[in-house]
Amino acid sequence: MIYLDNSSTTKPYDEVLDVYEKTSRRYFGNPSSLHRYGAETEQLLYAAKNQIKKALGLKNYDIVFTSGATEANNLALKGAALSKIKTGKHIITTSIEHPSVAESLDQLEELFGFEVTYLSVNADGAVSVDELKSAIRPDTILVSMMHVNNEIGSIQPVEQAGLVLQAYPQILFHVDYVQGVHKVPLMIEKAGIDLCTISGHKFHGLKGTGALLVKEGTRLVPLLTGGSQQSGLRAGTEHTAGAVSLAKAVNLAAQDFSHCLGAMSAAKELFFKRLSETEGVVMNTPTLNSAPHIVNFSVPGIKAEVLLHMLEEQDIFVSTTAACSAREHKPSKVLLEMGKGEEIAGSSIRISLNYSQTSDVVEPFMKALVPGIKKLKKMTR
Repeated sequence: MIYLDNSSTTKPYDEVLDVYEKTSRRYFGNPSSLHRYGAETEQLLYAAKNQIKKALGLKNYDIVFTSGATEANNLALKGAALSKIKTGKHIITTSIEHPSVAESLDQLEELFGFEVTYLSVNADGAVSVDELKSAIRPDTILVSMMHVNNEIGSIQPVEQAGLVLQAYPQILFHVDYVQGVHKVPLMIEKAGIDLCTISGHKFHGLKGTGALLVKEGTRLVPLLTGGSQQSGLRAGTEHTAGAVSLAKAVNLAAQDFSHCLGAMSAAKELFFKRLSETEGVVMNTPTLNSAPHIVNFSVPGIKAEVLLHMLEEQDIFVSTTAACSAREHKPSKVLLEMGKGEEIAGSSIRISLNYSQTSDVVEPFMKALVPGIKKLKKMTR
């Protein structure tokens, strides 16, 4: 089997599974309880937060544990917007955000009267900092920007955007860092990021584990109420084993990705070269300023899901659009925003690597892809 869908989800580390089970068995107390079992469990939560902060180079941040990136993005956007509703109602984002961002902003527009400006992207899927500057208004309260695009791997100018926003202390800066963690360096604190989203199952942690990194002093309206847990930002008994497993994953991944980024980048470059040489293939991932683990391409004339299932028959697993919207069978919104057109946007395939994969996976993939394309092209004539 060749699994090339790591941007959708990764295989958990054995150590992560072990620590989850051990924590569930031994530290089952409620962290809010006053007895010893509660106190021991609470200390584990504090330790997990400190481990995550150390792995990500953070000092002046709190860690709010969530059920994953979708919840963290919802908390960041809705919590920030509602906390500043009396200050202003203008939000800036990009036209290629994850649905958990885009649909949260749709709700804020429809239910609360916020106004959202969507920054366009160029042919490489990147926004312009100058356009961001021009979009800022006196009533702007929030900017949300994905660090690494989950479909094509383009890297947004987050650090430059943060420098621009330093002149506007009333504007909160949210970054969806889900695809970038340990793969594309980001100095979160230096970039002036107030709210930052991470998700465990994108770096060999468990599904259902994630966090919102909240800069000290940042005020949010909680989505979940009914208790004072997690500084009052997320009510409900904390998922201790999930928090501990997230900390374990983020630390293991820090070591593994730092050692393997060179090999991963080499595999990506070879994929890019071999695919670019293949007749009928159109490359969508930009050659420059893109993440080391994502390669997106299209085969116009062949539907993406048909090509996906053809590869699956060869025990090779890839994806089309983002996993959360793949079943809708719609053309990629990201590629449409890049000006690629309906045919290319409807036939895109994403390859996404993990830290242990090298250039060895390229040739088996190409041996399945090239004859597969020829076969499918004949069938569609």
